Formats: sequence, structure tokens, C-alpha cells
Amino acid sequence: MKAWSYKQYGGPEVLKLESDVAVPELNDDQVLIKVVAAALNPVDYKRRGGAFGAYDSPLPIIPGFDAAGVVVKVGSKVESFKEGDEVYGDINDPYAGMKQLGTLAEYTITEERLLALKPKNVSFVEAASLPLAIQTAYGGLETAKFSEGKSILVLGGAGGVGSLVIQLAKHIFGASNVAATSSTAKLDLLKTLGADLAIDYTQHNFEDLPHKYDLVYDTIGQPDKAVKVLKEGGSALVVAVGAAVAPPAFAYSLNASGEYLKKLNPYLDSGKVKAVLDPKGPFPFDKVEDAFALIETNHATGKVVVHPIA
Repeated sequence: MKAWSYKQYGGPEVLKLESDVAVPELNDDQVLIKVVAAALNPVDYKRRGGAFGAYDSPLPIIPGFDAAGVVVKVGSKVESFKEGDEVYGDINDPYAGMKQLGTLAEYTITEERLLALKPKNVSFVEAASLPLAIQTAYGGLETAKFSEGKSILVLGGAGGVGSLVIQLAKHIFGASNVAATSSTAKLDLLKTLGADLAIDYTQHNFEDLPHKYDLVYDTIGQPDKAVKVLKEGGSALVVAVGAAVAPPAFAYSLNASGEYLKKLNPYLDSGKVKAVLDPKGPFPFDKVEDAFALIETNHATGKVVVHPIA
């Protein structure tokens, strides 16, 4: 099969498109997927740069966490899926060990527990964009015990995670007030997603504004500023990798599970929560380097998706 891989850590130059990679063999609890679309996340370029160190899988590595596709084969112990099912998921659970074989390939494998059926009213491209980001968004709000009537500030509201935090907080958790930051060009997007207050970070320092919040959801790694706008008893949740965090801020990292996706599927099917895709995409398979270049600017709108695969 065709797949992108790297045999050493480094910048974009280490990525190579291979055409003779073996299709992976299944374990009893795994599912073989024909990948229709895959998405990139900041963790992909950080991993490529060596951020996981000794915790990473052996090289060479096929990058990619998110995928949507069609089940080709299932292991003998798989009960929830069958050949022909349309599925999506974040195939990498770092707590169980990083996978050598990611989603930027014609085929990938993952455990049954990390997948869910793709919502019927969501395209493969949209579905591929969702797993890591929406699980991080929902899991973070849940861990922070966010609930109806509370207020929230989302730092990086137009990004992959932030754009979903806004929607979930407003439409699912019942936030009384949602504020979010972005650049000037993306303020209207924030309001479309459900933000009551859209803050232009090129014009205002959010920490200097008079508003206070029950929760600050920080996707950009500014916990020292985030804690300045908390109400008494509030908390700042930080998902930015490598940010130094001290109470009342706390770090959140995803423990991937298909159960999150199953729980959120009704909201995706109904359109209450929508995928946000960068308008420069989707990128064809031979332009994966361009997709990485965009995600590495840290200014992508929503998610960067690769489609079609091969």
C-alpha cells in the first residue's frame, strides 16, 4: 500500500511517500480500515519532531491519529463492527503505547474500543476531522465539571479543538456565556459557532478585559494569563502540549475512546455540532507536506484534512 512515513525525527523534510508498505496484520481485537480521509493535528508534527522521546513507537513511523474509512476485516474477538461498516476514530491511545502505523496510509488498523460508526449525515472528510479534537473538547469540559449556567472563555476559538469547545459548551453543556479569542478575520466564525463574545487578540489582551469566567479552556498554552480572568473558585484547563501549569490551572490530555464518539454522534447527526474544516483543504494524498506546512503555522482554521487517500 501507499503510505507517508519518516525514518528519523525532524522537520517536514523527513516525510517520504512510500508505495510498497505492507498492509498490516490484525490482532484478535483489531479492525482493518480502508482509509477514506485522515486529519492532521498539532501532535503529528510535534511527534515527528521527537516530542514523545522514549515513549514513542520504534521508527519508521507512519503519522496520523485521525481517520474515517470503511471496515475491510475484523479480528476474531471484534463484536461491534463488520466488513463494510463506515467508521471513524482516533486510532492512537498514548496510554496504551503509540502506534507505528498511523492514518496517512491506504489502510490502517486499530482496536475496536477506539472506533465508532460514522454519523450518517456527516461526510468522511468531516468525520476524519473530528475524533481527537472533539474527544479532547468534550473530555476537557467533562473533567472540568463544566455545567449548565456557567461561563467559559475559549483561547484559540477558531482552532480544531477550540471551535468544538465553543459548540459543545453552548449547545450541549448549556453555558450561560461563551467568549472566545481569534484573529480579526475569524471573529464572525466564532459567533456562528455560538460565541456570545468574540475577542480579537490582535486588538485586545483578553486578560486586561473586565470579564471573569468559571472556566478558561486554553488551547494555545497561556495558563499564566488564563488564571487572571477566572472567577473565584474557577479553573483553567490547558490542553497545549508542554505548557507549564500550576493551580488553579490544570493540564488535560486525552484518553481516547470510541465511547466519547458514540455519545456525541446524535449531536453530529442532527447538526447541533458541526465539523470546522480549513478552507485550504482537503489536501490530496500527494500534498501531505502542504497539509503539514499549514498545521505547523498554528493558524489553521478548524481542522486540516487529507482526502482522497492514495
